Amino acid sequence: MTDLAPDIAHHSALDQRMVRAVRGIRLLALVSWPASAQKHFLNEAAQNRYALPVIEYPKLDFAEARRELDAVMDEAEHGHPMGQYLLGSARSWSIAAELLESLGTNAVATHSIRLYGRPDDPLPGNGPTTTEAAQHFIDIADELDRELLSPAECVPISATALQLQLQSVLDDFFNERVIEVVLDPDLISKAAAGATRIRLRHGAAFSDYDRHQLVQHEAFVHSLTALNGREQPHFPSLALSSPRTTATQEGLATFAEQITGAIDIERMKRISLRIEAVEMALNGADFLQVFHYFRSAGQNDVDSFTSAQRVFRGVPLTGGAAFTKDTVYLRGLISVHTFFRWALRQRKLLLCRRLFAGKMTLGDVQRLEPLFDAGIIVPPRWLPQWVVRANGLAGMLAFSLFANRIRLDTVGKQDDFHDI
Repeated sequence: MTDLAPDIAHHSALDQRMVRAVRGIRLLALVSWPASAQKHFLNEAAQNRYALPVIEYPKLDFAEARRELDAVMDEAEHGHPMGQYLLGSARSWSIAAELLESLGTNAVATHSIRLYGRPDDPLPGNGPTTTEAAQHFIDIADELDRELLSPAECVPISATALQLQLQSVLDDFFNERVIEVVLDPDLISKAAAGATRIRLRHGAAFSDYDRHQLVQHEAFVHSLTALNGREQPHFPSLALSSPRTTATQEGLATFAEQITGAIDIERMKRISLRIEAVEMALNGADFLQVFHYFRSAGQNDVDSFTSAQRVFRGVPLTGGAAFTKDTVYLRGLISVHTFFRWALRQRKLLLCRRLFAGKMTLGDVQRLEPLFDAGIIVPPRWLPQWVVRANGLAGMLAFSLFANRIRLDTVGKQDDFHDI
């Protein structure tokens, strides 16, 4: 670190202290439910017996970690780009620690809202609320005829087959085994991604859209940003999933699905149903009411349980509280899409590539631009193909910029298209 300027060396040392301090703050892992809870509930449901699951959480104490995070915030320079990054990151890790210390209580919802927001938060640009956007996608999905699905989309793919397919795609991308795809019988969600491992739920059935979504969303965003963050020589925290980066990470990952055609309207509906379910829980619905809400929306018992448990991670199951992470998907998607369009207009598409250099927010990638330019933060080693093909990305964004100027409410007649 002797070759670094004093301000960079100072913040690099703080960053490393923060990484050590947060080592045990594994937010999503610690709020997740055991697979045994799902198995018991579904066995009872098969007999038409429904009761609230009983979930026990560990008693956690992160006082020492929070003291160290406070020290990092005290020593970070508020006017320095990296100081601002450290302040935001350390603060979000501290909130996550408070959340984990409150597991099983309504306080988890309060801390969750501080990290992820609420369903009734407005979208960027003083737009509609996240809940209103969710209802829009649910309404469209309900109106579309599912018979439009191609036969290939209706053929289920086993977890074992998908494991082999994903492993082949990833090995070809890296030209070696960098990310391992494994089957996990204890996973409640259908899939989960880390830097070097993607887990699939053993015994689950997947669709063709699931396969493409896992490649673009999990592997080529969540895993790639973690791997690229590990390449950073001075700021190792860029490899970590800081809670404050969740909206950008999930927005970027969902945008990747969208721009590569890996997302379908049913996926948008699933995301949107979770947002409505979070609002239901905050307004008093208990776990069983939310479970039956997902069933009434067309999900089977397994998927309904999986969706409902996401909403009640860490909180009491009797209603009035929720784990609000799922509200970030639509808000993040719209924010990232808007950012990419802004970057094109401002001739700053390089910022879009730099988003993959580690896990950061849209604000971070702009504030840290001088450190990228100076080579202190290195560019991403790996990029998904849609980002590499800058001309194709620019073409899509340019069309989006213009098309958004056309108001559909002024195109009210079918006759308007007869002479085209």
